[in-house]
Amino acid sequence: MLSAKTIALVKATVPVLQEHGEAITRHFYPLMFRERPEVKAFFNEAHQAGGTQPRALAHAVLAYAANIDRLQALSGALPAIIHKHVALGVLPEHYPIVGQYLLRAIREVLGPAATDEIIDAWGQAYGALADVLIQAEEQLYTENAQRPGGWRGARAFRVARREVESELITSFYLAPVDGGALPAYQPGQYLTLVLDIDGQPLRRNYSLSGAPGGDTWRISVKREQGGKVSNWLHDQAQVGTELQVLQPAGEFVLDEATAHRPLLLVTGGVGITPAMAILETVAETGRPVHFLHAARHGGVHAFRERVQALAAQHPNVQAFFLYDEPRQGDQPHGVGRLTPDVLAQHLPADRDVDLYFIGPKPFMQAVRHQALGLGVAPDRLRWEFFGPLEQFQDAA
Repeated sequence: MLSAKTIALVKATVPVLQEHGEAITRHFYPLMFRERPEVKAFFNEAHQAGGTQPRALAHAVLAYAANIDRLQALSGALPAIIHKHVALGVLPEHYPIVGQYLLRAIREVLGPAATDEIIDAWGQAYGALADVLIQAEEQLYTENAQRPGGWRGARAFRVARREVESELITSFYLAPVDGGALPAYQPGQYLTLVLDIDGQPLRRNYSLSGAPGGDTWRISVKREQGGKVSNWLHDQAQVGTELQVLQPAGEFVLDEATAHRPLLLVTGGVGITPAMAILETVAETGRPVHFLHAARHGGVHAFRERVQALAAQHPNVQAFFLYDEPRQGDQPHGVGRLTPDVLAQHLPADRDVDLYFIGPKPFMQAVRHQALGLGVAPDRLRWEFFGPLEQFQDAA
């Protein structure tokens, strides 16, 4: 338990972190990667280059310092961090490495202001948080391994089938090489591929895009411009290619306690992938579900035929497709960006609905802002980031 003196010292650094937090985290990552390259595989280079990873870490460090005397205020953020760490295979031995270089970055950026007393207080604070995360992650690792068909660490899968879903997205159906059973996952979760591409270790999360069950798992990957892993999968991962896979994780899942409410799934672009797993699961239950998908045009719209087939088979499923820049021959239900009027068409009059949304960050900001403006309660909104966990409520 942290002493009152340690808590006071950490809280006293809040103004400094507000001013210099991003400078610290921008210094931290290159420093750690240069001296401990073995941890680089746990981080997405695109998020580093774009600045989202350092920014997210700076916000997290600041939030921890500001709330270190009332950590219950951070309880809502911890499960997502724990699931992300488990999905990537983060282990207890990785925490001392991160702690060492974070403290060095604080000292090197702040200079004399980072006294030995301040660094010692932050070392204790980091250690306390690390202990909480390590224990929670071990519990999740153990639960995953003990499930029927479960395992710990990486498991070899083989690409059993490929299927082109759009001009940008291809699905890969994965089957375990050992022929064993697959554990049940929750619709909306993602798995992690552990790869070595041209001698570079890499780890990437991909949403499971099909309902649980069966002898294969489906991931649907968008070819990203400059994306090392996505382009390798599209160009090199053929039927028979073996991949190392970590167990599914993630919190963007259905809340079974609210299954009596209508469900609205709102997706943009490749955000459709986890929503497909949810839709395919819910369609057969009779629960009313509206599926609203926004895409630039029909050429990049994945799973259109599958969603239409589900809507035709199940009267409880309603589909609506919105194209921003439709091509000749496209047949969307609406044209343009998502607006409050369009969103309102798919909300019940009493707003008693569970609204799940996922897509690019600006799209999610718009959905959240519009939903709140239309009277949907904040606790009925569920979303997930593709990249580092960032706060976008204020920006919205």
